[in-house]
Amino acid sequence: MKINALLSVILIVTAAFSLQASAQDKTQPWNANQLLAPEVLAKNIGISDTAAPLIICIGPSALIKGSVEIGPAQEHDNLVKLRQLLSKQPKDREMVIYCGCCPFDKCPNIRPAFAVLKEMEFTDPKLLNLPHNLKVDWIDKGFPINEN
Repeated sequence: MKINALLSVILIVTAAFSLQASAQDKTQPWNANQLLAPEVLAKNIGISDTAAPLIICIGPSALIKGSVEIGPAQEHDNLVKLRQLLSKQPKDREMVIYCGCCPFDKCPNIRPAFAVLKEMEFTDPKLLNLPHNLKVDWIDKGFPINEN
Protein backbone atom coordinates (compact mmCIF):
# COMPACT_ATOMS: atom_id res chain seq x y z
CA MET A 1 0.00 0.00 0.00
CA LYS A 2 2.80 2.43 0.90
CA ILE A 3 4.60 1.58 -2.33
CA ASN A 4 1.49 2.34 -4.39
CA ALA A 5 1.06 5.68 -2.62
CA LEU A 6 4.72 6.52 -3.18
CA LEU A 7 4.50 5.57 -6.87
CA SER A 8 1.37 7.71 -7.22
CA VAL A 9 3.16 10.72 -5.74
CA ILE A 10 6.15 10.18 -8.04
CA LEU A 11 3.88 9.94 -11.08
CA ILE A 12 2.00 13.11 -10.13
CA VAL A 13 5.22 15.06 -9.56
CA THR A 14 6.70 13.79 -12.84
CA ALA A 15 3.54 14.75 -14.73
CA ALA A 16 3.55 18.22 -13.16
CA PHE A 17 7.17 18.82 -14.18
CA SER A 18 6.46 17.55 -17.70
CA LEU A 19 3.50 19.92 -18.06
CA GLN A 20 5.55 22.83 -16.76
CA ALA A 21 8.41 22.08 -19.19
CA SER A 22 5.94 21.77 -22.05
CA ALA A 23 4.31 25.08 -21.13
CA GLN A 24 7.72 26.79 -21.03
CA ASP A 25 8.53 25.52 -24.53
CA LYS A 26 5.27 27.00 -25.83
CA THR A 27 6.08 30.45 -24.40
CA GLN A 28 8.98 30.91 -26.83
CA PRO A 29 7.89 32.73 -29.98
CA TRP A 30 10.57 30.88 -32.00
CA ASN A 31 11.12 27.21 -32.73
CA ALA A 32 14.34 25.20 -33.01
CA ASN A 33 14.47 25.69 -36.79
CA GLN A 34 14.51 29.45 -36.29
CA LEU A 35 17.69 29.40 -34.19
CA LEU A 36 20.71 30.33 -36.30
CA ALA A 37 24.13 29.00 -35.30
CA PRO A 38 26.71 31.78 -34.83
CA GLU A 39 29.23 30.06 -37.12
CA VAL A 40 26.68 30.03 -39.95
CA LEU A 41 26.06 33.77 -39.67
CA ALA A 42 29.79 34.48 -39.28
CA LYS A 43 30.51 32.69 -42.59
CA ASN A 44 27.87 34.80 -44.38
CA ILE A 45 29.07 38.17 -43.09
CA GLY A 46 30.93 40.07 -45.76
CA ILE A 47 29.60 38.05 -48.67
CA SER A 48 28.38 40.64 -51.16
CA ASP A 49 24.97 39.22 -51.83
CA THR A 50 21.76 41.18 -52.07
CA ALA A 51 20.00 38.29 -50.34
CA ALA A 52 22.16 38.61 -47.22
CA PRO A 53 20.18 38.63 -44.00
CA LEU A 54 19.38 41.84 -42.21
CA ILE A 55 21.14 41.52 -38.85
CA ILE A 56 19.38 43.49 -36.12
CA CYS A 57 20.70 44.09 -32.63
CA ILE A 58 17.80 44.32 -30.22
CA GLY A 59 20.10 44.53 -27.20
CA PRO A 60 22.42 47.14 -25.72
CA SER A 61 25.07 47.37 -28.48
CA ALA A 62 25.39 46.36 -32.14
CA LEU A 63 28.75 44.61 -31.99
CA ILE A 64 28.26 42.03 -34.75
CA LYS A 65 29.72 43.28 -38.03
CA GLY A 66 27.08 44.81 -40.27
CA SER A 67 24.33 44.74 -37.67
CA VAL A 68 21.80 47.52 -37.26
CA GLU A 69 21.29 48.82 -33.74
CA ILE A 70 17.70 49.21 -32.56
CA GLY A 71 18.30 49.26 -28.82
CA PRO A 72 16.89 47.01 -26.10
CA ALA A 73 13.56 45.62 -27.30
CA GLN A 74 12.15 45.61 -23.79
CA GLU A 75 11.66 49.37 -24.26
CA HIS A 76 8.52 50.43 -26.15
CA ASP A 77 10.28 53.14 -28.19
CA ASN A 78 12.80 50.60 -29.48
CA LEU A 79 10.01 48.23 -30.54
CA VAL A 80 8.55 51.16 -32.50
CA LYS A 81 11.97 51.66 -34.16
CA LEU A 82 12.08 47.94 -34.96
CA ARG A 83 8.64 48.07 -36.58
CA GLN A 84 9.69 51.11 -38.64
CA LEU A 85 12.82 49.33 -39.89
CA LEU A 86 10.93 46.15 -40.69
CA SER A 87 8.13 47.99 -42.51
CA LYS A 88 10.64 48.86 -45.26
CA GLN A 89 11.72 45.24 -45.80
CA PRO A 90 10.25 42.53 -48.04
CA LYS A 91 8.39 39.87 -46.03
CA ASP A 92 10.58 37.10 -47.43
CA ARG A 93 13.89 38.71 -46.44
CA GLU A 94 15.83 36.73 -43.89
CA MET A 95 15.95 38.63 -40.61
CA VAL A 96 18.38 37.73 -37.85
CA ILE A 97 17.90 39.30 -34.45
CA TYR A 98 20.25 39.05 -31.51
CA CYS A 99 20.77 40.51 -28.08
CA GLY A 100 23.51 38.65 -26.23
CA CYS A 101 23.12 40.52 -22.94
CA CYS A 102 22.54 37.33 -20.97
CA PRO A 103 21.30 33.72 -21.29
CA PHE A 104 18.10 33.25 -23.32
CA ASP A 105 15.98 32.35 -20.30
CA LYS A 106 16.78 35.70 -18.64
CA CYS A 107 16.87 37.97 -21.70
CA PRO A 108 14.17 40.68 -21.65
CA ASN A 109 14.74 41.65 -25.30
CA ILE A 110 14.53 38.61 -27.58
CA ARG A 111 10.93 37.60 -26.95
CA PRO A 112 9.26 40.94 -27.70
CA ALA A 113 11.44 41.49 -30.78
CA PHE A 114 10.84 38.01 -32.20
CA ALA A 115 7.13 38.40 -31.53
CA VAL A 116 7.17 41.55 -33.70
CA LEU A 117 8.81 39.61 -36.56
CA LYS A 118 6.07 37.00 -36.34
CA GLU A 119 3.30 39.58 -35.95
CA MET A 120 4.53 41.37 -39.09
CA GLU A 121 4.47 38.01 -40.90
CA PHE A 122 8.09 37.72 -41.98
CA THR A 123 8.55 34.31 -43.55
CA ASP A 124 12.18 33.66 -42.54
CA PRO A 125 12.83 35.16 -39.09
CA LYS A 126 15.87 33.89 -37.20
CA LEU A 127 17.21 34.31 -33.68
CA LEU A 128 20.98 34.13 -33.39
CA ASN A 129 21.66 31.24 -31.04
CA LEU A 130 23.62 32.95 -28.26
CA PRO A 131 22.61 30.80 -25.29
CA HIS A 132 25.19 32.32 -22.91
CA ASN A 133 25.96 35.85 -24.09
CA LEU A 134 27.54 37.74 -26.98
CA LYS A 135 31.04 37.63 -25.49
CA VAL A 136 31.16 33.86 -24.97
CA ASP A 137 29.17 32.80 -28.03
CA TRP A 138 30.50 35.32 -30.59
CA ILE A 139 33.40 37.58 -29.57
CA ASP A 140 35.54 34.92 -27.84
CA LYS A 141 35.20 32.73 -30.95
CA GLY A 142 36.76 35.45 -33.10
CA PHE A 143 33.68 36.07 -35.22
CA PRO A 144 33.48 39.43 -37.06
CA ILE A 145 32.63 42.53 -35.04
CA ASN A 146 32.09 46.18 -35.92
CA GLU A 147 35.23 48.27 -35.65
CA ASN A 148 34.29 51.42 -33.74
